[in-house]
Amino acid sequence: MIDIKFLRENPDAVKENIKKKFQDQKLPLVDEVIELDAKSREVKKQADDLRSNRNKISKQIGALMAQGKKEEGMALKEEVTKQAEKLAELEAQENELSAKVTEIMMQIPQIIDPSVPIGRDDSENVEIERFGEPVVPDFEIPYHTDIMEKFNGIDLDSARKVAGNGFYYLMGDIARLHSAVISYARDFMIERGFTYCVPPFMIRSNVVTGVMSFAEMDSMMYKIDGEDLYLIGTSEHSMIGKFIDTINKEENLPYTLTSYSPCFRKEKGAHGIEERGVYRIHQFEKQEMIVVCKPEESKMWFDKLWQNTVDLFRSMDIPVRTLECCSGDLADLKVRSLDVEAWSPRQKKYFEVGSCSNLGDAQARRLKIRVSGEGGKKYFAHTLNNTVVAPPRMLIAFLENNLNEDGSVRIPEVLRPYMGGKSVIK
Repeated sequence: MIDIKFLRENPDAVKENIKKKFQDQKLPLVDEVIELDAKSREVKKQADDLRSNRNKISKQIGALMAQGKKEEGMALKEEVTKQAEKLAELEAQENELSAKVTEIMMQIPQIIDPSVPIGRDDSENVEIERFGEPVVPDFEIPYHTDIMEKFNGIDLDSARKVAGNGFYYLMGDIARLHSAVISYARDFMIERGFTYCVPPFMIRSNVVTGVMSFAEMDSMMYKIDGEDLYLIGTSEHSMIGKFIDTINKEENLPYTLTSYSPCFRKEKGAHGIEERGVYRIHQFEKQEMIVVCKPEESKMWFDKLWQNTVDLFRSMDIPVRTLECCSGDLADLKVRSLDVEAWSPRQKKYFEVGSCSNLGDAQARRLKIRVSGEGGKKYFAHTLNNTVVAPPRMLIAFLENNLNEDGSVRIPEVLRPYMGGKSVIK
Protein backbone atom coordinates (compact mmCIF):
# COMPACT_ATOMS: atom_id res chain seq x y z
CA MET A 1 0.00 0.00 0.00
CA ILE A 2 1.51 3.28 -1.08
CA ASP A 3 1.54 6.44 1.02
CA ILE A 4 -1.72 8.42 0.63
CA LYS A 5 0.28 11.64 0.84
CA PHE A 6 2.43 10.49 -2.10
CA LEU A 7 -0.72 9.68 -4.09
CA ARG A 8 -2.24 13.10 -3.35
CA GLU A 9 0.89 14.89 -4.50
CA ASN A 10 1.79 12.58 -7.41
CA PRO A 11 -1.43 11.20 -8.96
CA ASP A 12 0.08 11.12 -12.46
CA ALA A 13 3.05 9.05 -11.26
CA VAL A 14 0.68 6.57 -9.60
CA LYS A 15 -1.38 6.31 -12.80
CA GLU A 16 1.74 5.79 -14.91
CA ASN A 17 2.79 2.98 -12.55
CA ILE A 18 -0.63 1.35 -12.99
CA LYS A 19 -0.20 1.55 -16.77
CA LYS A 20 3.23 -0.07 -16.53
CA LYS A 21 1.56 -3.01 -14.77
CA PHE A 22 -1.11 -3.18 -17.50
CA GLN A 23 -3.92 -2.67 -14.99
CA ASP A 24 -5.69 0.20 -16.75
CA GLN A 25 -8.99 -0.83 -15.15
CA LYS A 26 -7.57 0.53 -11.88
CA LEU A 27 -6.83 4.04 -13.23
CA PRO A 28 -10.20 5.49 -12.03
CA LEU A 29 -9.33 4.38 -8.48
CA VAL A 30 -6.72 7.14 -8.21
CA ASP A 31 -9.22 9.98 -8.76
CA GLU A 32 -11.82 8.18 -6.66
CA VAL A 33 -9.51 7.84 -3.67
CA ILE A 34 -8.36 11.47 -3.97
CA GLU A 35 -12.00 12.62 -3.85
CA LEU A 36 -12.88 10.36 -0.93
CA ASP A 37 -9.72 11.38 0.93
CA ALA A 38 -10.60 15.07 0.54
CA LYS A 39 -14.09 14.40 1.93
CA SER A 40 -12.63 12.36 4.77
CA ARG A 41 -10.24 15.14 5.76
CA GLU A 42 -13.02 17.75 5.60
CA VAL A 43 -15.30 15.65 7.81
CA LYS A 44 -12.41 15.09 10.22
CA LYS A 45 -11.80 18.85 10.39
CA GLN A 46 -15.47 19.49 11.18
CA ALA A 47 -15.39 16.81 13.86
CA ASP A 48 -12.21 18.24 15.38
CA ASP A 49 -13.72 21.74 15.41
CA LEU A 50 -16.81 20.41 17.19
CA ARG A 51 -14.70 18.58 19.77
CA SER A 52 -12.70 21.72 20.43
CA ASN A 53 -15.85 23.84 20.72
CA ARG A 54 -17.47 21.29 23.04
CA ASN A 55 -14.50 21.45 25.39
CA LYS A 56 -14.72 25.24 25.53
CA ILE A 57 -18.47 25.15 26.22
CA SER A 58 -17.99 22.52 28.93
CA LYS A 59 -15.62 24.87 30.74
CA GLN A 60 -18.14 27.73 30.39
CA ILE A 61 -20.89 25.54 31.85
CA GLY A 62 -18.73 24.77 34.87
CA ALA A 63 -18.03 28.47 35.40
CA LEU A 64 -21.71 29.45 35.06
CA MET A 65 -22.83 26.77 37.51
CA ALA A 66 -20.21 27.94 39.99
CA GLN A 67 -21.60 31.48 39.67
CA GLY A 68 -25.15 30.24 40.28
CA LYS A 69 -26.24 30.97 36.71
CA LYS A 70 -28.04 27.68 36.39
CA GLU A 71 -30.42 28.72 33.59
CA GLU A 72 -27.60 29.89 31.34
CA GLY A 73 -25.62 26.76 32.16
CA MET A 74 -28.57 24.49 31.24
CA ALA A 75 -28.98 26.31 27.93
CA LEU A 76 -25.36 25.61 27.08
CA LYS A 77 -25.84 21.98 28.12
CA GLU A 78 -28.60 21.65 25.51
CA GLU A 79 -26.23 23.06 22.92
CA VAL A 80 -23.58 20.49 23.92
CA THR A 81 -26.15 17.70 23.54
CA LYS A 82 -27.02 18.85 20.01
CA GLN A 83 -23.36 19.09 19.11
CA ALA A 84 -22.78 15.59 20.51
CA GLU A 85 -25.41 14.23 18.13
CA LYS A 86 -23.80 16.06 15.21
CA LEU A 87 -20.36 14.83 16.29
CA ALA A 88 -21.59 11.24 16.35
CA GLU A 89 -22.85 11.65 12.78
CA LEU A 90 -19.52 13.12 11.68
CA GLU A 91 -17.53 10.37 13.39
CA ALA A 92 -19.64 7.73 11.64
CA GLN A 93 -19.00 9.47 8.30
CA GLU A 94 -15.31 9.75 9.13
CA ASN A 95 -15.02 6.01 9.85
CA GLU A 96 -16.96 5.09 6.72
CA LEU A 97 -14.88 7.33 4.44
CA SER A 98 -11.63 6.19 6.03
CA ALA A 99 -12.58 2.54 5.48
CA LYS A 100 -13.41 3.24 1.82
CA VAL A 101 -10.11 5.04 1.29
CA THR A 102 -8.19 2.13 2.83
CA GLU A 103 -10.09 -0.42 0.75
CA ILE A 104 -9.23 1.39 -2.48
CA MET A 105 -5.64 2.09 -1.47
CA MET A 106 -5.13 -1.64 -0.93
CA GLN A 107 -6.06 -2.21 -4.60
CA ILE A 108 -3.59 0.32 -6.00
CA PRO A 109 -0.24 -1.37 -6.79
CA GLN A 110 3.03 -0.44 -5.13
CA ILE A 111 5.38 1.80 -7.12
CA ILE A 112 7.76 -0.58 -8.91
CA ASP A 113 11.54 -0.16 -8.94
CA PRO A 114 12.92 1.68 -12.01
CA SER A 115 15.02 -1.40 -12.85
CA VAL A 116 11.93 -3.59 -13.42
CA PRO A 117 11.48 -4.51 -17.12
CA ILE A 118 8.12 -3.56 -18.60
CA GLY A 119 6.08 -6.54 -19.78
CA ARG A 120 2.57 -7.99 -19.62
CA ASP A 121 3.17 -11.42 -18.06
CA ASP A 122 5.77 -14.02 -17.11
CA SER A 123 6.51 -14.72 -20.80
CA GLU A 124 8.28 -11.34 -20.83
CA ASN A 125 10.46 -11.94 -17.76
CA VAL A 126 14.14 -11.31 -18.48
CA GLU A 127 16.94 -13.81 -17.92
CA ILE A 128 19.75 -12.22 -15.88
CA GLU A 129 22.42 -14.88 -15.31
CA ARG A 130 23.09 -18.62 -15.45
CA PHE A 131 25.00 -20.56 -12.81
CA GLY A 132 26.39 -23.99 -13.69
CA GLU A 133 26.37 -25.76 -17.04
CA PRO A 134 23.01 -27.33 -17.99
CA VAL A 135 23.60 -30.92 -19.08
CA VAL A 136 21.38 -33.35 -20.98
CA PRO A 137 22.72 -36.92 -20.46
CA ASP A 138 22.92 -39.56 -23.19
CA PHE A 139 20.26 -41.68 -21.49
CA GLU A 140 16.56 -40.85 -21.16
CA ILE A 141 15.42 -39.07 -17.98
CA PRO A 142 12.05 -40.50 -16.80
CA TYR A 143 9.22 -38.33 -15.48
CA HIS A 144 9.95 -37.41 -11.85
CA THR A 145 7.16 -39.52 -10.35
CA ASP A 146 8.41 -42.50 -12.38
CA ILE A 147 11.85 -42.03 -10.82
CA MET A 148 10.31 -41.86 -7.34
CA GLU A 149 8.11 -44.92 -7.94
CA LYS A 150 11.15 -47.05 -8.82
CA PHE A 151 12.36 -46.40 -5.26
CA ASN A 152 8.84 -47.07 -3.87
CA GLY A 153 9.16 -43.44 -2.82
CA ILE A 154 5.77 -41.98 -3.73
CA ASP A 155 2.13 -43.04 -3.53
CA LEU A 156 -0.21 -40.69 -5.34
CA ASP A 157 -3.12 -43.13 -5.64
CA SER A 158 -3.52 -43.59 -1.88
CA ALA A 159 -3.17 -39.85 -1.32
CA ARG A 160 -5.89 -39.22 -3.88
CA LYS A 161 -8.22 -41.53 -1.97
CA VAL A 162 -7.37 -39.88 1.35
CA ALA A 163 -7.24 -36.18 0.40
CA GLY A 164 -7.92 -35.83 -3.34
CA ASN A 165 -5.75 -34.56 -6.19
CA GLY A 166 -2.75 -32.41 -5.36
CA PHE A 167 -1.56 -34.50 -2.39
CA TYR A 168 1.02 -37.27 -2.01
CA TYR A 169 2.67 -39.82 0.25
CA LEU A 170 6.47 -39.74 0.16
CA MET A 171 8.09 -42.97 1.31
CA GLY A 172 11.45 -44.48 2.21
CA ASP A 173 14.61 -42.92 0.78
CA ILE A 174 12.63 -40.30 -1.18
CA ALA A 175 10.93 -39.14 2.01
CA ARG A 176 14.30 -39.16 3.75
CA LEU A 177 15.83 -37.15 0.90
CA HIS A 178 12.99 -34.64 1.22
CA SER A 179 13.71 -34.16 4.93
CA ALA A 180 17.47 -34.08 4.31
CA VAL A 181 17.13 -31.18 1.87
CA ILE A 182 15.01 -29.22 4.37
CA SER A 183 17.48 -29.87 7.21
CA TYR A 184 20.45 -28.94 5.04
CA ALA A 185 18.72 -25.72 3.92
CA ARG A 186 18.00 -24.83 7.56
CA ASP A 187 21.65 -25.26 8.56
CA PHE A 188 22.84 -23.51 5.39
CA MET A 189 20.90 -20.38 6.35
CA ILE A 190 21.92 -20.54 10.03
CA GLU A 191 25.55 -20.56 8.89
CA ARG A 192 24.80 -17.41 6.90
CA GLY A 193 23.73 -15.63 10.06
CA PHE A 194 19.95 -16.08 9.92
CA THR A 195 17.95 -16.93 13.06
CA TYR A 196 15.98 -20.17 12.76
CA CYS A 197 12.26 -20.05 13.52
CA VAL A 198 9.24 -22.34 13.39
CA PRO A 199 6.19 -20.03 13.11
CA PRO A 200 2.43 -20.52 13.54
CA PHE A 201 0.94 -22.34 10.56
CA MET A 202 -2.32 -20.38 10.76
CA ILE A 203 -2.81 -16.61 10.74
CA ARG A 204 -5.67 -14.18 11.26
CA SER A 205 -7.34 -12.24 8.46
CA ASN A 206 -5.72 -8.91 9.39
CA VAL A 207 -2.32 -10.52 8.87
CA VAL A 208 -3.42 -12.08 5.56
CA THR A 209 -4.54 -8.72 4.17
CA GLY A 210 -1.36 -7.17 5.53
CA VAL A 211 1.00 -9.46 3.62
CA MET A 212 -0.74 -9.99 0.27
CA SER A 213 -3.17 -8.54 -2.24
CA PHE A 214 -6.86 -9.51 -2.38
CA ALA A 215 -6.27 -11.36 -5.67
CA GLU A 216 -3.49 -13.49 -4.14
CA MET A 217 -5.59 -14.16 -1.06
CA ASP A 218 -8.51 -15.45 -3.13
CA SER A 219 -6.37 -17.72 -5.32
CA MET A 220 -4.13 -19.11 -2.57
CA MET A 221 -5.51 -19.19 0.97
CA TYR A 222 -7.54 -21.91 2.68
CA LYS A 223 -9.88 -20.49 5.34
CA ILE A 224 -10.73 -22.36 8.54
CA ASP A 225 -14.52 -22.55 8.61
CA GLY A 226 -16.13 -20.68 11.49
CA GLU A 227 -12.89 -19.08 12.69
CA ASP A 228 -10.83 -16.02 11.82
CA LEU A 229 -7.92 -18.20 10.75
CA TYR A 230 -6.24 -19.10 7.45
CA LEU A 231 -3.70 -21.81 6.67
CA ILE A 232 -0.46 -20.21 5.55
CA GLY A 233 0.61 -20.47 1.91
CA THR A 234 4.21 -19.73 2.92
CA SER A 235 5.88 -19.04 6.25
CA GLU A 236 6.65 -15.52 5.05
CA HIS A 237 3.05 -14.68 6.02
CA SER A 238 3.59 -15.70 9.64
CA MET A 239 7.11 -14.32 9.82
CA ILE A 240 6.24 -10.82 8.61
CA GLY A 241 3.11 -10.96 10.77
CA LYS A 242 5.39 -11.46 13.78
CA PHE A 243 6.20 -7.75 13.60
CA ILE A 244 2.62 -6.46 13.32
CA ASP A 245 1.97 -3.15 15.10
CA THR A 246 5.53 -2.84 16.47
CA ILE A 247 7.99 0.01 16.84
CA ASN A 248 11.50 -1.39 16.38
CA LYS A 249 14.74 0.27 17.40
CA GLU A 250 16.81 1.23 14.39
CA GLU A 251 19.97 -0.19 15.97
CA ASN A 252 18.33 -3.65 16.14
CA LEU A 253 17.82 -3.82 12.37
CA PRO A 254 18.06 -5.80 10.23
CA TYR A 255 16.07 -8.79 11.44
CA THR A 256 17.16 -11.80 9.38
CA LEU A 257 15.10 -14.94 9.93
CA THR A 258 14.85 -18.32 8.27
CA SER A 259 11.74 -20.38 8.90
CA TYR A 260 10.41 -23.86 8.31
CA SER A 261 6.75 -24.61 7.73
CA PRO A 262 4.28 -26.74 5.85
CA CYS A 263 2.44 -24.66 3.24
CA PHE A 264 -1.11 -24.96 1.94
CA ARG A 265 -2.33 -23.51 -1.36
CA LYS A 266 -5.53 -23.74 -3.36
CA GLU A 267 -3.58 -23.33 -6.62
CA LYS A 268 -6.85 -22.11 -8.14
CA GLY A 269 -6.83 -22.54 -11.88
CA ALA A 270 -3.68 -24.72 -11.89
CA HIS A 271 -3.62 -27.18 -14.76
CA GLY A 272 -1.30 -28.86 -17.25
CA ILE A 273 0.80 -32.00 -17.65
CA GLU A 274 3.16 -31.17 -14.77
CA GLU A 275 0.22 -31.33 -12.35
CA ARG A 276 0.30 -35.13 -12.80
CA GLY A 277 3.28 -35.17 -10.45
CA VAL A 278 4.36 -33.02 -7.53
CA TYR A 279 5.26 -29.80 -9.31
CA ARG A 280 2.04 -27.99 -8.38
CA ILE A 281 0.33 -29.31 -5.28
CA HIS A 282 -1.90 -28.22 -2.39
CA GLN A 283 0.49 -29.13 0.43
CA PHE A 284 4.27 -28.93 0.64
CA GLU A 285 7.09 -28.00 3.01
CA LYS A 286 9.40 -25.05 2.67
CA GLN A 287 12.42 -23.30 4.14
CA GLU A 288 11.98 -19.54 3.79
CA MET A 289 14.05 -16.44 4.55
CA ILE A 290 12.76 -12.98 5.46
CA VAL A 291 14.40 -9.66 6.22
CA VAL A 292 13.05 -6.57 7.99
CA CYS A 293 15.44 -3.69 7.39
CA LYS A 294 15.98 0.04 6.90
CA PRO A 295 14.72 1.34 3.52
CA GLU A 296 18.19 2.24 2.29
CA GLU A 297 19.38 -1.34 2.84
CA SER A 298 16.60 -3.24 1.06
CA LYS A 299 18.28 -3.27 -2.38
CA MET A 300 21.43 -4.75 -0.87
CA TRP A 301 19.45 -7.43 0.98
CA PHE A 302 17.49 -8.27 -2.17
CA ASP A 303 20.72 -9.28 -3.91
CA LYS A 304 21.93 -11.22 -0.87
CA LEU A 305 18.69 -13.19 -0.59
CA TRP A 306 18.49 -14.50 -4.15
CA GLN A 307 22.21 -15.30 -4.07
CA ASN A 308 21.61 -17.54 -1.04
CA THR A 309 19.22 -19.69 -3.09
CA VAL A 310 21.60 -19.85 -6.04
CA ASP A 311 24.45 -20.91 -3.76
CA LEU A 312 22.32 -23.59 -2.08
CA PHE A 313 21.32 -25.20 -5.39
CA ARG A 314 24.84 -25.02 -6.79
CA SER A 315 26.15 -26.77 -3.67
CA MET A 316 23.94 -29.70 -4.72
CA ASP A 317 25.26 -29.61 -8.32
CA ILE A 318 22.00 -28.26 -9.76
CA PRO A 319 22.37 -25.65 -12.56
CA VAL A 320 20.15 -22.60 -12.08
CA ARG A 321 19.39 -19.26 -13.65
CA THR A 322 17.85 -16.01 -12.42
CA LEU A 323 14.97 -14.17 -14.07
CA GLU A 324 13.93 -10.58 -13.40
CA CYS A 325 10.14 -10.48 -13.20
CA CYS A 326 8.55 -7.92 -15.52
CA SER A 327 6.03 -5.31 -14.38
CA GLY A 328 2.96 -7.33 -15.36
CA ASP A 329 4.17 -10.39 -13.47
CA LEU A 330 4.66 -8.53 -10.17
CA ALA A 331 2.07 -8.92 -7.43
CA ASP A 332 0.64 -5.56 -6.38
CA LEU A 333 2.65 -5.29 -3.16
CA LYS A 334 6.02 -6.01 -4.78
CA VAL A 335 8.58 -3.40 -5.74
CA ARG A 336 10.80 -5.95 -7.45
CA SER A 337 10.96 -9.73 -7.81
CA LEU A 338 13.50 -12.22 -9.13
CA ASP A 339 12.83 -15.91 -9.77
CA VAL A 340 15.40 -18.66 -9.39
CA GLU A 341 14.85 -21.48 -11.88
CA ALA A 342 16.50 -24.91 -11.86
CA TRP A 343 17.55 -26.88 -14.93
CA SER A 344 15.39 -29.85 -15.96
CA PRO A 345 17.38 -32.32 -18.13
CA ARG A 346 14.16 -34.17 -18.99
CA GLN A 347 12.31 -31.10 -20.26
CA LYS A 348 15.49 -29.42 -21.51
CA LYS A 349 14.44 -26.15 -19.91
CA TYR A 350 14.48 -24.30 -16.60
CA PHE A 351 11.55 -24.20 -14.15
CA GLU A 352 10.84 -22.07 -11.07
CA VAL A 353 12.08 -23.31 -7.71
CA GLY A 354 12.14 -20.04 -5.75
CA SER A 355 11.11 -16.42 -5.81
CA CYS A 356 12.83 -13.45 -4.15
CA SER A 357 10.77 -10.31 -3.48
CA ASN A 358 11.38 -6.79 -2.23
CA LEU A 359 8.08 -5.36 -0.98
CA GLY A 360 9.43 -1.96 0.04
CA ASP A 361 7.23 -0.53 2.79
CA ALA A 362 3.99 -2.05 1.45
CA GLN A 363 3.61 -4.80 4.07
CA ALA A 364 5.05 -2.59 6.81
CA ARG A 365 2.52 0.15 6.05
CA ARG A 366 -0.40 -2.29 6.15
CA LEU A 367 0.81 -4.04 9.31
CA LYS A 368 2.21 -0.90 11.02
CA ILE A 369 5.77 -2.20 11.26
CA ARG A 370 7.64 0.95 12.24
CA VAL A 371 11.19 1.88 13.12
CA SER A 372 12.27 4.41 15.73
CA GLY A 373 15.24 6.25 14.25
CA GLU A 374 17.47 9.13 15.23
CA GLY A 375 15.75 11.64 17.47
CA GLY A 376 12.77 9.31 17.87
CA LYS A 377 11.68 9.86 14.26
CA LYS A 378 9.46 6.96 13.15
CA TYR A 379 9.28 5.47 9.67
CA PHE A 380 8.12 2.25 8.01
CA ALA A 381 10.56 -0.63 7.64
CA HIS A 382 11.16 -2.48 4.38
CA THR A 383 10.41 -6.20 4.14
CA LEU A 384 11.84 -8.87 1.86
CA ASN A 385 11.37 -12.60 1.44
CA ASN A 386 12.86 -15.44 -0.56
CA THR A 387 12.51 -19.19 -0.90
CA VAL A 388 15.49 -21.11 0.41
CA VAL A 389 14.12 -24.40 -0.85
CA ALA A 390 10.68 -25.93 -1.35
CA PRO A 391 10.57 -29.69 -1.77
CA PRO A 392 9.02 -31.71 -3.24
CA ARG A 393 9.25 -29.36 -6.28
CA MET A 394 12.97 -29.06 -5.63
CA LEU A 395 13.20 -32.87 -5.63
CA ILE A 396 12.28 -32.84 -9.33
CA ALA A 397 15.42 -30.84 -10.12
CA PHE A 398 17.50 -32.88 -7.68
CA LEU A 399 16.49 -36.29 -9.02
CA GLU A 400 16.82 -35.33 -12.68
CA ASN A 401 20.24 -33.70 -12.26
CA ASN A 402 21.68 -36.46 -10.03
CA LEU A 403 20.21 -39.50 -11.80
CA ASN A 404 22.68 -42.13 -13.00
CA GLU A 405 22.18 -44.26 -16.11
CA ASP A 406 21.58 -47.38 -13.98
CA GLY A 407 18.65 -45.67 -12.25
CA SER A 408 20.48 -44.88 -9.01
CA VAL A 409 20.67 -41.33 -7.66
CA ARG A 410 23.91 -39.70 -6.57
CA ILE A 411 23.86 -37.89 -3.22
CA PRO A 412 25.99 -34.70 -3.26
CA GLU A 413 28.55 -34.50 -0.49
CA VAL A 414 26.74 -31.71 1.39
CA LEU A 415 23.64 -33.91 1.83
CA ARG A 416 25.37 -37.12 2.90
CA PRO A 417 25.45 -36.27 6.65
CA TYR A 418 21.66 -35.90 6.49
CA MET A 419 21.26 -39.21 4.61
CA GLY A 420 23.14 -41.41 7.08
CA GLY A 421 26.37 -41.12 5.09
CA LYS A 422 24.89 -42.53 1.86
CA SER A 423 26.59 -41.41 -1.35
CA VAL A 424 23.97 -43.01 -3.58
CA ILE A 425 20.43 -44.37 -3.33
CA LYS A 426 19.48 -47.42 -5.39
